Amino acid sequence: MTVVVAIDSFKGSIAAADAARALADGWLDIRADALVLLRPMADGGEGTLDAFAAAVAGAERMPVRVTGPDGATVDASWLLLPPSPDAPTGTGVVELASTSGIELLGDRRLPWDADTTGFGQAIAAALDHGVSRLVLGIGSSASTDGGVGMLRALGARFTDATGADVAPGVRGLEALDRVDLSALRPLPPAGAVVLTDVTNPLLGATGAAAVFGPQKGVDAAGVARADAALARLAALIGADPQAPGTGAAGGTGFALLAWGAALVPGAPEVADLIGLREAVASASVVVTGEGAYDGQSAAGKVPSFVARLAADAGVPVALVAGRIAADADTAAFVASVSLTDLAGSPAASLAEPARWLRAAGAALAARA
Repeated sequence: MTVVVAIDSFKGSIAAADAARALADGWLDIRADALVLLRPMADGGEGTLDAFAAAVAGAERMPVRVTGPDGATVDASWLLLPPSPDAPTGTGVVELASTSGIELLGDRRLPWDADTTGFGQAIAAALDHGVSRLVLGIGSSASTDGGVGMLRALGARFTDATGADVAPGVRGLEALDRVDLSALRPLPPAGAVVLTDVTNPLLGATGAAAVFGPQKGVDAAGVARADAALARLAALIGADPQAPGTGAAGGTGFALLAWGAALVPGAPEVADLIGLREAVASASVVVTGEGAYDGQSAAGKVPSFVARLAADAGVPVALVAGRIAADADTAAFVASVSLTDLAGSPAASLAEPARWLRAAGAALAARA
């Protein structure tokens, strides 16, 4: 039996590589004769940098100190991939999660003031190094600032009616009167590809504020206010706010589209890099998963992508998640396991994710 474990990180709990290893250990506890292939995945969010670092020989982490989503200093890194024919001076991989991500806030939420300055500073560092191409992962954002902090770090100006720079975050967008992109740094010669795990537009009922704002602390009354602030930004920047993915990372997808970057689904790009399709083709069963599998997971998240890949290859696929929400559609999976159910509570599963992932692997192997 060949088992492919293609699992995403469990956000704020355990990295994808560690999660895959723990699940594999559990499977081998029951089926010691199995060949288990580890293919830890990412879709643009937390763990994207790690996935590239593990898959690309010669990749080099480049330390950078940036301003986090709350204004505090964050020690992060971007990844330099070796030169290639398409990128003769190398490719820079920059992850929003590690520079402007929601996990950097811990249990705090700053719905009106968090911004993406740190992400822009890390991009600027990669540009300063002279990379030919950028790959940008934009999941796990802490803010709904429309990517203004990022663009400001790259040279743009956002001012109010008096000519003063607006405040950070969506709060600043409410006073926005003028956008000046004349000093915005150009894209690198081979351009920039943006990996995103969602297809939501910037505005409206399925936009950045309505769908993702509550995760960042925006209350029901604030959603309309934040959406109006993003609409104010969209009216001043020449990009399509209804384009798929522009609502990703609190509107950072919109800002990157305005910069000239290309928005693409993150999971397929990572899958190509790590040879997932080839591994799945040889598999007897595939196991995938993420921290929270819910109604949004079908829109570009790792489990739904892996499930489609397995279906195309005629290989059964199972799901493991920290929790499986009531609105989740699990019809694509031959089996599904919730760590919360195994552990007895969310707190217990979060406290010992490796233990319960191992238990999940054993449970799935016993059914195989």
